Amino acid sequence: MQSVAMANATMLPLPPLPTYTLTPLQPLLSWIPDLYLALILPVAAYWVVSFIFHFIDEYDLFPQYRLHTPAEVLKRNHVSRWDVFRDVIIQQVIQTAVGLAITIIEPEATIGQDDYNVAVWAQRIRIAQRAIPTVLAITGLDANTIATKQAVAHPILSAALQGGSYNLYQQAASGDLVPAFSSWELTLAKAVYWIGIPALQFTFAVLVVDTWQYFWHRAMHMNKWLYTTFHSRHHRLYVPYAYGALYNHPFEGFLLDTLGTGIAYMLAGMTCRQSMWFFTCSTIKTVDDHCGYALPWDPLQHITSNNAGYHDIHHQSWGIKTNFSQPFFTFWDRLLGTKWVGGDVSARYERSRIAAQKKIDQDNISHSSPAQSLEVELSPYESEEKNASTLAKQSQAQLDPSIPEGKAALQALGSRQQILDDQAGGGVQVLLEEAAEEREAQRVLRRSPRKKTVSQASSAPLKGLRDRVNTSLHGKASGVLVESSR
Repeated sequence: MQSVAMANATMLPLPPLPTYTLTPLQPLLSWIPDLYLALILPVAAYWVVSFIFHFIDEYDLFPQYRLHTPAEVLKRNHVSRWDVFRDVIIQQVIQTAVGLAITIIEPEATIGQDDYNVAVWAQRIRIAQRAIPTVLAITGLDANTIATKQAVAHPILSAALQGGSYNLYQQAASGDLVPAFSSWELTLAKAVYWIGIPALQFTFAVLVVDTWQYFWHRAMHMNKWLYTTFHSRHHRLYVPYAYGALYNHPFEGFLLDTLGTGIAYMLAGMTCRQSMWFFTCSTIKTVDDHCGYALPWDPLQHITSNNAGYHDIHHQSWGIKTNFSQPFFTFWDRLLGTKWVGGDVSARYERSRIAAQKKIDQDNISHSSPAQSLEVELSPYESEEKNASTLAKQSQAQLDPSIPEGKAALQALGSRQQILDDQAGGGVQVLLEEAAEEREAQRVLRRSPRKKTVSQASSAPLKGLRDRVNTSLHGKASGVLVESSR
């Protein structure tokens, strides 16, 4: 009986697909085509979100959630806000020009095929039901017997158990009765078409962007020429802020951001309106990752482990060759061993509120424990000690706070060597400046009742390193240190 039921279900014709007529899709806003709107929205979102964070920053509205103090923003960065603004505008002009070029080859958006596409998925659902009797037979159940028992109380379930034999559902077509879809089949088909497929496309595009940016970003740091020629510009922001998110060399901005998201959009097969969401969300996430705040109510900082705290480590002199993942997830850092493993970094961040914020900083910034440094494999940092200069090794040994032994030491050594290589961006002066700041952080942690300067004995290694630095710079003055004393 079961085989007969299966044969009958297989032989039943599928409900026919509806006919359709394509017509041009009207734009969301009558006064601007969707293709142009898709180019405008990411730029508008960038500056709107950046302005919100800039307003918070300028008025210091949530100081308890800052990753850095206002003084650090002013003194530690090696590029002016105007230069950042100018380069971001240049990148957005390039981004818009590339988008305009793509619109030339984009087909005209049309409407009218949606009901047809939903019916296609309904047919696939009907075909999938034909496997139900076979699956039940494998488990020792007779689909026909169960269907007979359920025929009166649950006729739809009975039809599905018989492989999609919906004899009760028919529709008139050209004077004849033909099979029709049940309501649940159409509901499920609509959910797949309107929700499932777009969600998969968005997820796939996110994975493409993360993969593209991780490997190019990592290459920009692991290759000295790529770093000093292109990527070092972005890292002159040692204290990131929101509208500095796209502060890059124009070539790097095109390669990593514009080209990366463009390829993801095309590979995912998104529509123009889907691209509005994708490009705008990617832009907002990038801005949020550079905002400089660990806001507990910001959903973008909790959806994934890649947030402002995680990426901020990447902008510090001791972590610049770690935490390459951006903008969404961190799985490539974890899989390939480039996640920062130096433990709690709160001492490097907090200057006055370390006790109250230690728990938040540990959760939102570090993501590791000191023990990991000795437990994890050294890959891909095995060659950092061999490639490090004498000056980098001296700074590693003398500058406080100390780095845990093992992989974290190699990560910090390679990061500091990369700082030294970028003389145009501050070079060794950045290390000297951070050493003074970190000593002050340790003083605050000790909660000394007296306000005193660093003792002569404790400052001796720093002074000796500064003397060697000035010699290596052929007598150039340490301008950053002088400025930071104001």
